[in-house]
Amino acid sequence: MTDSGKKGNCLATWLYHFMVQLLGATVLLTVSLVGTSTALPEEEPDLPQYHAPQKMTPRARLGGSLRGGEGEDPAVAALVPDHVGITVRQHPALNWFLSKHTSLPITFTLIDERSIHALVERSLTPPHKAGVHAVKLEDLGLALQANVQYRWYISVIKATDSPSQDLVTGGMIERCEFSECSILGAMTMCNREAVIASAVKGFWYDAMACLCDLIESNPSDTGLRKQRAALLRQVGLHDVADWDLAQSHARQR
Repeated sequence: MTDSGKKGNCLATWLYHFMVQLLGATVLLTVSLVGTSTALPEEEPDLPQYHAPQKMTPRARLGGSLRGGEGEDPAVAALVPDHVGITVRQHPALNWFLSKHTSLPITFTLIDERSIHALVERSLTPPHKAGVHAVKLEDLGLALQANVQYRWYISVIKATDSPSQDLVTGGMIERCEFSECSILGAMTMCNREAVIASAVKGFWYDAMACLCDLIESNPSDTGLRKQRAALLRQVGLHDVADWDLAQSHARQR
């Protein structure tokens, strides 16, 4: 065989082995990518960002963290910011948290800031389990007037003859006139997009109530709980946010 023929055979052999090695490396890389694709982290949901109204009354929340929780007592917290929260609804839902079931009496109180007397003070049926609950003003036949500030309270009564022992939490709410709210971009529907839009436009009560309704309808949706925890952290309610995330993790197991 001539030198040129030998060189041609060597080159062909080298090319053959090179292609085999390249093919093997490609297969290994493909298998590696397929194996790791299932381990990619779950995509995080879009978290709502609450933007407080420019005009707000500070120190409007009663209790900056969970009230109670010592011994047999439950802990309670109003799911509200530490300023007057805004709603577009005449009959909003007022959400609050209870750390554990209790047989103690629970009352709801609503006060118009223009009056020294309560508009309503009514007993609530104690919830059967811990978690987030709602007082729906429509169920009580109550409607909020526009541009009026109201205070509301949830009270766990420990001793009927000693109000100072009650576990009390609450906040403030004001309804925006619908025509004004529409200009600001108020949402009247309830879905994930509405939660994000309501929060960023400053409608705390509407964002929180919608989110709580979505979670009640989809209790295993961990993304919704992460959204609620994010909102709660933004207004300083870290204890309730931690509880919510713990519930989320428990459902994933």
